[in-house]
Amino acid sequence: MSSSLPACSIPLFDTVASYRQWRRNAYDEKKSVGFVPTMGALHEGHLSLVRRSLAENDLTVLSIFVNPAQFAPHEDLATYPRTLPRDLALLEQLSVSVSGGTRTPSAVFVPTVHEMYPSGISQNTEEQKGTFVEVKGYGHQMEGRTRPTFFRGVATVVTKLFNAIEPTRAYFGQKDIQQALLLRRMTRDLLLSHPEPQDLIIVPTTRDPVTSLALSSRNAYLTAHERESVAPALYSALQAARVAWEGNASKAECIRRAEAIIEDKKREVNGSVDLRLDYIEMNDPDSFEVVSDAMSRQQWEGHVAGRPVILSGAMWVGKTRLIDNIILGAAHTLGIVE
Repeated sequence: MSSSLPACSIPLFDTVASYRQWRRNAYDEKKSVGFVPTMGALHEGHLSLVRRSLAENDLTVLSIFVNPAQFAPHEDLATYPRTLPRDLALLEQLSVSVSGGTRTPSAVFVPTVHEMYPSGISQNTEEQKGTFVEVKGYGHQMEGRTRPTFFRGVATVVTKLFNAIEPTRAYFGQKDIQQALLLRRMTRDLLLSHPEPQDLIIVPTTRDPVTSLALSSRNAYLTAHERESVAPALYSALQAARVAWEGNASKAECIRRAEAIIEDKKREVNGSVDLRLDYIEMNDPDSFEVVSDAMSRQQWEGHVAGRPVILSGAMWVGKTRLIDNIILGAAHTLGIVE
């Protein structure tokens, strides 16, 4: 462990070489390894992924790495919350009871930027040198419309992390549904063995028990008023669209009802909070293509029996961009299981 890292009862590794020695021992002992990749600033959503991994694997590894490649030059790389000592303290308190004993986190991978990008890294894609991963045709819709270089950065860093960690299973949250489904496709397309596509597990979104706001590290940017009274409007809007969809309204009508919720909230705050809707949309979970405006639930189910729809949205509350989604239909067909 590097002397620059905080003291921690969990083994910490800041180089691939040191981690790989630990991983070889796990191989020799024929132990399964669950993996939870994070950018730190841990919250209950992250911890739910860790608990799931602890319950399903002999060993559980987390990574904490703020990835420069997924931030555009104008985005919040410099100000993204970095709370490593607090993160490690939370992990030290975490345990899950299983048959035969108790499991706790086994290791934390905390690499430097140079370790992850030995050729160097710039937030400007035009200046980047080295090897990058792109899942073509699936990264320009939904979140990719607003953040066109985001998924290239995510696919690159997760490929690196999978190569370093060699997990039996990896765990991602439904809040970032496009990311999780895109990464599962990537594991299939690149013929990865650690993890295999079916072992990329998507865990339902963890929400605030009072407001139902999807938990996110960026929620730390919100004021108490924004977090409790304004930000929950996004989920309320998605719920309004879901009710309309279940009532067999057209997709266009579903979106209209959702947008009306945001407009009502904007009138309510009356300029005291800068509230801006980025998008609310419905997409095919396989292609990410937009569902046609005229499509209704009955028509969709007749068109692609058994396939759900992703209803997602993003909005700005002050300087904070929030995302959320609801699966319309059988979420388990996407591998999302409580």
